[in-house]
Amino acid sequence: MPALVIGLVLLGGAVVIGALVAGVYNGLIKIGNHCDDAWANVGTELQRRYDLIPNLVATAKGYAAHERELLEEVTRLRQDCVHNTGTPGEQAQSENLLSRALGNLMVRLEAYPDLKANQNFLQLQEELANTEDRIQAARRFYNGNVRENNNKVKVFPNNIVAGMFGFKEREYFELEDEAARQAPKVQF
Repeated sequence: MPALVIGLVLLGGAVVIGALVAGVYNGLIKIGNHCDDAWANVGTELQRRYDLIPNLVATAKGYAAHERELLEEVTRLRQDCVHNTGTPGEQAQSENLLSRALGNLMVRLEAYPDLKANQNFLQLQEELANTEDRIQAARRFYNGNVRENNNKVKVFPNNIVAGMFGFKEREYFELEDEAARQAPKVQF
């Protein structure tokens, strides 16, 4: 009889441990899927930006012939970003360069009053601003899922299950936003 009780206790313990491992494993799978989905949303918003840039460049070329070098740089950086399928960190480096070049382009195009009055340009400018907002929202959502994934992978007892099944921390997608880091200039 004692052997039967010991056997049932061991069997019960194994079932409980198995259920815990399965629960942790399923949780890690779910958060990994959330990260993949969120990354796909970032990609969708970045593609939206890439699709707008050729129209913006084409519209600006007619008015800003003197900015040919900058327009070509924006086009080249767009191509680099489209073809960069590396890690989020690698993609962020490409995106930072493109964002900086786009910002420079928009500042320089302010000097062309005829272009600033062009309805097509104004619409493209507004669409690009909206797209940048959407990219930021998608990036925050992705990074939130990455934070959740990284927390789950690191905490006990999840870290044991994560190690057993090869779950790893994920990389954040962080874009530089120098304008947000600088204090605004106030002039009277």
